[in-house]
Amino acid sequence: MIRAILFDFNGVIIDDEPLQLQAYQEALKPEGIALTEEDYYNSLGTDEVTFVIRAFARAGKELSDEALTRVLKRKTELHRRMLEGEPPLFPGVINFIKACARRYTLGIVSMSRRREIADILNRTGLETTFTVIVSAEDVQLCKPNPECFNRAFRLLNEARYRRGESQLSPAECLAIEDSPPGVRAARAAGMRTLAVTNTVSAHLLREAGAEIVTPNLADWTPEAIHRLYDPF
Repeated sequence: MIRAILFDFNGVIIDDEPLQLQAYQEALKPEGIALTEEDYYNSLGTDEVTFVIRAFARAGKELSDEALTRVLKRKTELHRRMLEGEPPLFPGVINFIKACARRYTLGIVSMSRRREIADILNRTGLETTFTVIVSAEDVQLCKPNPECFNRAFRLLNEARYRRGESQLSPAECLAIEDSPPGVRAARAAGMRTLAVTNTVSAHLLREAGAEIVTPNLADWTPEAIHRLYDPF
């Protein structure tokens, strides 16, 4: 039985993968590095530091601490400007999250920085909806390593313990992801998976091991999750 849902952030809640790509392209260009769409989408599931390290490595360039700081600062500012207006959330995702919050314990597991996640949650009124948030600062290893999901699982059970609630098992957690590394990370942590084709094809998500693949979350409800993941 599903009792908790862990959402990825970029590509599941906020539709900003194309904006992330553009921000990285513009941030890396002054360093003489051209970033292709293929490069970007092959790096899904990584945090910003790892992303930049890999970009420099592909280009055969040495990365100093100063260059890393410079690129990350530039990318952060570019991305912030791109999101100054109405946050580009996926259709129906807020209603789905709020409906799920009435039935399940919710969390976010993302390789984005906590500040970026918090900003969007505050601007959309979702800041109190999630019991736990695991961001890039909280882990050493990127997806598909399961460290982020394992940490979220521990935090969920710590919160439940404080409330006097029974402990979860990994199989009682559903991870909603949009990338193969995210799906693999969740499965390696022993969790159930729902993948959304917001970013890559259904074929790639199924190949990564996603149990169910959907084109969007707009038509999903807690009842649908119960019907499909708790059939008995």
